[in-house]
Amino acid sequence: MVLQSSLKNCLQRSCILRMPKAGFRSTTSGGLIIQSISNDVYQNLAVEDWIHDHMNLENRQVLFLWRNCPAVVIGRHQNPWQECNLRLLRQKNIKLARRRSGGGTVYHDLGNINLTFFTTRKKYERMENLRLVVKALKALRPQLDVRVTDRYDILLDGQYKISGTAAKLGRTTAYHHCTLLCNADKFVLSSVLKSPYKGLKSNATPSVPASVKNLFEEDPSLTCEMLLDAIAEEYATQHQIDHRITLINPADETALPGINNKTKELQTWDWVYGKTPKFSVSTCFNMVYKDSVLDVKVDMDVKHGRIEVCNIDLPEQWLPPALCSELMKSLTGSKFCPNETTTLVTTLLRVCPQDDELHSKWNLLCENMIMLM
Repeated sequence: MVLQSSLKNCLQRSCILRMPKAGFRSTTSGGLIIQSISNDVYQNLAVEDWIHDHMNLENRQVLFLWRNCPAVVIGRHQNPWQECNLRLLRQKNIKLARRRSGGGTVYHDLGNINLTFFTTRKKYERMENLRLVVKALKALRPQLDVRVTDRYDILLDGQYKISGTAAKLGRTTAYHHCTLLCNADKFVLSSVLKSPYKGLKSNATPSVPASVKNLFEEDPSLTCEMLLDAIAEEYATQHQIDHRITLINPADETALPGINNKTKELQTWDWVYGKTPKFSVSTCFNMVYKDSVLDVKVDMDVKHGRIEVCNIDLPEQWLPPALCSELMKSLTGSKFCPNETTTLVTTLLRVCPQDDELHSKWNLLCENMIMLM
């Protein structure tokens, strides 16, 4: 039985041919399967944008296969401070990206497969896409208990989420993309997708927490390559096209004119953070100074990622009122960002009176303000 299954897998994978990018632009009709040779999240999201904006999908459907090095990807209308631990992302050098589709936040690494199904808007059908993925998984490993839910998730063993879904519907074209958890680092996943920030109020789209499991936990003999090939095989069969994967380089301007500008835009602070829906922060923190504990209350409104209103309520006489007012004034209009705030408070410190105690108090306050970001 094991021998038969292995033989079937080998035969199945032998049908999948990985071709260079030459066939990408020459194919004018029918289905097309493409795979990115890049593991950069911004480049791969840019490919989605490029296909959506430039390819004529009237007589063609496209499946895009891609994998990323560690990254957290938030939905178009989400708040990164609400969705993830930004401090931990910076410490671990994990990228943060905002995609153009809606939906919730996901963690990507090389143990996660990403699938994007492109069609015309009229032919858009995410349930059929997910059923295709399930059919491919069952063909590869019939014993797997995988099913699609009404929420467009794929569950393993009836309770563990192994795939989440998001979509972008344009005027004439559309795409549906989903993840497939194969062998992702679940410890990092759960750590970075847990926000430590307190007192945030926002109308941004919240993610719905779920129990997750890797497919490789269920069957360690699987590989990402096997899963990619099985899905490509099923897609080719259903769309009656050649069993061929076209490899593309997301940095190749000859194949994808204008792609590098799309990639750069997705990396900008104004896109990743500045597109956050307006939110407010209302919180308190304690500062221990010498033998006393001080309560500090902070209220801020943040719009387009910038502080619109800032109020800091300190105990009287702990810090000169003029200095505290200058801090609030300087923060207003600045990015809600630890790097920019650090630069700002360092500049203000230079004009402070040369008083060691005052400098100590100032540094303590500013450190706590930066921790809010």
